Amino acid sequence: MAPMAVFQATFLLALLPLSAYQSEVSSEPLSLNVSISSAQQRLHLQWSVHNLTHPELKMAFQIEISRIKKSNVIWVENYSTTVQQNQTLHWTWESELPLECATHFVRIRGKEDDTWAAQQRVWSSWSSWVKVDAQSLLGQGPPHIFPIDKLVEEGSNVTICYVSRHNESNVSCLLHGQRIPREQLDTHVSVFTLTNVSFISTWGSNLYCENDPDIITGAEPGTVLFVSKVLEEPKGFSCETRDFGTLNCTWDPGSDTDVWKYPSQRYALFESFSGKKKSCEQKNWCTWQVAQDSQMYNFTLIAENYFRKRSVNLLFNLAHRVHPMTPFNVLFESVSTTNATMTWKVHSLGNFSTFLCQVELHGEGRAIQHNASSQVDGQYFFSGLAPATEYAARVRCAAKHFWKWSEWAGQNFSTLQAAPSKAPDVWRSVRSTLGSCNVTLFWKPLSKSQAHGEVLFYSVATENQDRLSSSKLFSIPAPANGTELSLDGCSHQIRVTASNGAGASPESVMVIAGDPGNQTAEVKEERIRGTEDGVSMSWKPPAGDVIGYVVDWCDGPQELSCDLQWENLGPNATSTVISSDAFRPGVRYNFRIYGISPERTAYLLARKTGYSQELAPANNPRVYISNLTLHSFTLSWTDYATDSQPGFIQGYRVYLRSKEEQCPPGFTKAVLPDNSVCCKHDIDNPEQKTFVVENLQPGSFYEFLVTPRTRAGEGPAHPFGKVTTREQHAHALIRIILPMVFLLLLLTVLCYVKSQWMKETCYPDIPDPYKSSVLSLLKPKENAHLTIMSAHDCIPDKLEVVNKPEGIKAQFPGARKSLAETDCTKHDYIYLLPTEKSSAGPGPGICFENLTYNQAAPDAGFCGPVPAPHTAPPGLGDLLTAPGNLLRSLEPSYMNSPGETPAGETTLNYVSQVASPTSGHKDSPPTNSLELAPCSEYRMQMAVPLGLASPSPNENRSLSSMSLLDPGEHRG
Repeated sequence: MAPMAVFQATFLLALLPLSAYQSEVSSEPLSLNVSISSAQQRLHLQWSVHNLTHPELKMAFQIEISRIKKSNVIWVENYSTTVQQNQTLHWTWESELPLECATHFVRIRGKEDDTWAAQQRVWSSWSSWVKVDAQSLLGQGPPHIFPIDKLVEEGSNVTICYVSRHNESNVSCLLHGQRIPREQLDTHVSVFTLTNVSFISTWGSNLYCENDPDIITGAEPGTVLFVSKVLEEPKGFSCETRDFGTLNCTWDPGSDTDVWKYPSQRYALFESFSGKKKSCEQKNWCTWQVAQDSQMYNFTLIAENYFRKRSVNLLFNLAHRVHPMTPFNVLFESVSTTNATMTWKVHSLGNFSTFLCQVELHGEGRAIQHNASSQVDGQYFFSGLAPATEYAARVRCAAKHFWKWSEWAGQNFSTLQAAPSKAPDVWRSVRSTLGSCNVTLFWKPLSKSQAHGEVLFYSVATENQDRLSSSKLFSIPAPANGTELSLDGCSHQIRVTASNGAGASPESVMVIAGDPGNQTAEVKEERIRGTEDGVSMSWKPPAGDVIGYVVDWCDGPQELSCDLQWENLGPNATSTVISSDAFRPGVRYNFRIYGISPERTAYLLARKTGYSQELAPANNPRVYISNLTLHSFTLSWTDYATDSQPGFIQGYRVYLRSKEEQCPPGFTKAVLPDNSVCCKHDIDNPEQKTFVVENLQPGSFYEFLVTPRTRAGEGPAHPFGKVTTREQHAHALIRIILPMVFLLLLLTVLCYVKSQWMKETCYPDIPDPYKSSVLSLLKPKENAHLTIMSAHDCIPDKLEVVNKPEGIKAQFPGARKSLAETDCTKHDYIYLLPTEKSSAGPGPGICFENLTYNQAAPDAGFCGPVPAPHTAPPGLGDLLTAPGNLLRSLEPSYMNSPGETPAGETTLNYVSQVASPTSGHKDSPPTNSLELAPCSEYRMQMAVPLGLASPSPNENRSLSSMSLLDPGEHRG
C-alpha cells in the first residue's frame, strides 16, 4: 500500500473506536449508544433502562441490526440479563463484513422478564435507529481494502471489501496469484469472499487488488491476511515431584497458533483446592510450589488464544507422583575372578525414604536384571561372574508408591584373570620324508569364556615314543595359531597348552604313528554334494574302539598350503553336516574323516570331495580340429582340466550350426540364449574329450561349440569356432597332383645325381686345340710327330667361301651342322693364300668351315679380304687348286683311327679358320681393299697334309672341312 493510504487507514482506526452514535430520547424507555472496534470488526452496544419499577429486575432485550438500509435486517439478537437501577448494559456483535464496507443501523427494545411482573410479555417501543457509517470518515482519498491486516482462524471464511469514491466495476483481488470471487455491493463497494482459508505462513499472506487500467486512482491497495492454526486441547497433562518441594507439570500443546503481530496463545494453571491460579511462561511446562500441609491437588490447565479457549483437569495424591532423582556414588568393592559387590546412594525424600531399586548387569553379550530394596544407601552382590571379563553395571530407583523410575547410574568393572579352563583344540597335517616327519600343528584360539584372560603363549611338547627320554619343549607367542615341527621319525606324542598371566590350560594330547601317505593311498575318494544347510557326509564306523572323530577339509589338494579347517565329533557320530561361513560357491573342497583311537592316534577312514554349491562352468575348453574330410571332422579338447571347474563335470554338449539349419544324425534342434537356432549333441561321459562330427556336406561352412555341463548348468554359449569341409574336386586333384609332385622330385634328384653326365652329354666344354684327341686319329703312321699350326704362323692372303646351293646336304661324319641348314644363297669363293714369293695369281690355300660361328655381314656390302703375303708355303699349290683331291686325300687319314695313318704322308699343318670371301669369281685377282661379302661364315676346320693336289675346277665347290678343334678353343 502507498504511504498515504497507510496513514489514512491508521488515522481512521484511531478515530472509529472513539466515535459514538447515540439516540437519547427522553420519552424512550431505552437509551442506546453504539461504538466501533475496527481492528476486531465489532459493534459495541451500551444502553440503560429508564424508570425501572424495581431496584433489580430481570429483563429481556431484542436487538436488530440492518445493513445499507433500515429495512434490510441482517441480525436479530435476544439477550436476557438482570438489570439494576442506573446500570449500563453491554453487548458486542462481530460482523463478517468489514464495518467500513457498508452503513449499519442498530435499534433495541426490552421487556420485563420476571414471573411476577404483570407486563412481562409486553415489549417496549423500539429505540430510534442508530446509524453507524464508517465510510463517512474515509473522505475523498484513494481506494481502501478492509479489513486491514486481518487475523482469522484456519478453515474459516473471510469477506474483504474494496471501497472507492469512484464507480468501480472492474476491480479484481488476488491471493497467492489466485483470483477471489467478486460481488458488487454498490457502485462504490466490491465484496470478495474467501472460503475455508488454510494456514500458509506465520508471516501472513499478501492480498492485493487491481483496478480498471482506464481509471487512474493512484497506488493499488492491499492488505495482509494472517491465518492462525486451530488451538488444540493439551495432551499428556501430568505433574510430579522429585523433592517434595516443587511440582513439575508438563503437557503437549499441539500445533502452535501464534502468528507474527498477533501472538495470543497462552496457558495457565488453576488449583481448585487452594483457588490459586498461575500463568505459565512456557507453552509445554509449568512449575507449582508444594504446600507443606497439602497432599491432594486438583489442577486445571487452561489454554486460550484469540479465537478459542480449551482446558483439561488433573487430580492426584502427591505421594503417588514422586519421581526420584538419579542415584549417585556408584562403586564396586571386593572384585575377584567370579564375584563383585556394587554400592550406591539415593537422595533422601524425608518420610518417603524407602525405595525399590533395580540393578542391571551387562556382560558376555547378555543383560541380567535384579531387584533390590534399599534406604538411602544400597548395595548388591554379584556372583558367578566369568574371570577376566569386563562388565557394565547400573542402578535406578523408584519411590514406594511407584510412579516413575529414576535415571540410570552405572559404572564398568572387570573381574580378575584365571587359568584357561579348556585345552586348545589342536589338529595336525603330517608329511613324511626320508625317515622324518614334518608336522604342521594347528590350533583354534580359545574363546573369552575359556581363556579367562589374554593368552600370552602356547607351549608345545614333543616326545619320541621309541625313545621316551627324548623330548623337546617349544614356546609359541600368541596370537599364533600353529607351528611347523620336524620330528625324527613318525612316532611322537605331542602336547599343547595355552597360558595366560594366571596359569596354563589343560593339555591337548595327540599321537603321531606311521606314515600317513600309505593311508591316503588305500582310501578311495568319494564325491558328495552340498545343500543349503551345508555339506552332508557319512561314514562307516571302524572295527576298533574310537574316542571321537575329526573331519578336516581344505579348498585344494591336501599336499598344498591351504586354510585347513577341522571339526571334532563324538564317538557315536557316523554322519555330519559341515557348514561354514568360509565356504564359497564354485570351490571344490576335499574332506578327510579320521577316527581317534583310545591311544590318541588318528587314522584315515574316508575321503570326500565336493562343493558347498556348484556353479555353471565359466569357461569352455579350447577345441582343436583334426581329420578334416569331405563329410566329417574331429573335435578334441584333451587339455581341458576338470578338477579346477566350479562343479563336477557331468558331460559335454556339442553345438553345430550351418546356413542350411539341418541337423546331422545324432543332433537335435536347440535354441541358444540369444534366440539363435542350432543343433546339439550331448556327451554323457565326462572322460570323453573327442567327438567326430559326421554326415556333413562337402565344401560347407559350419560353426561349432563345445561346452561342459555341471549340475548347475552349462558353460557360456560363445564363442563358436568355424570350419569348412573339403571340396570334392579338390580331393580328386590331390590324387593327381601328389604323384606328379613325387615324380618331379624323383627326376630332380636323378638330374642332380647325373648332373656331370648331363653336362658332358648335352653341353660339353669347348676342347683345347692343344689337347684335342682328334690329333691321334690324324697323325701320320710313319711320323708320330704332329705340328699344330698356330694362327700366327699362317698368314692368309685370300679366302674363297664356297657357294652352297639350297637343298644340297653334304655332311661329314662328326659335323655339327649340314650345309643345307645355312642361310647363304650366293656362291662363295675360296681365294688362294699366296706365298711371299708369288705376287700374281692365286697361290696355294686352304678352305675350311666353322659352324660354331655364323654371322651375317654387318653391312649390305661384301666380305672384306684378309690381307696376307702373296707367297705360299711350298707344296700347297696342288692342294689349293684341287679341292676334290683334298677331300680324297683327307678321307683316309680322317677315317683312320689313331695309329693307322698311311706311311709316307706328309706332316699336317694347322690352317687358320679365318675365312674372307670376296665378291666376284674365284679367278679374279684380289684387291687390297677390304670388302664385305653378302654372307660369310666360319666353316669346319681341318688339318691338311702338305703336298696334296688341288681339285679340278669343275668339281663341286661346296667343299667343307671338318673341325678338329673345339669351338670354344679356337684362336683368331
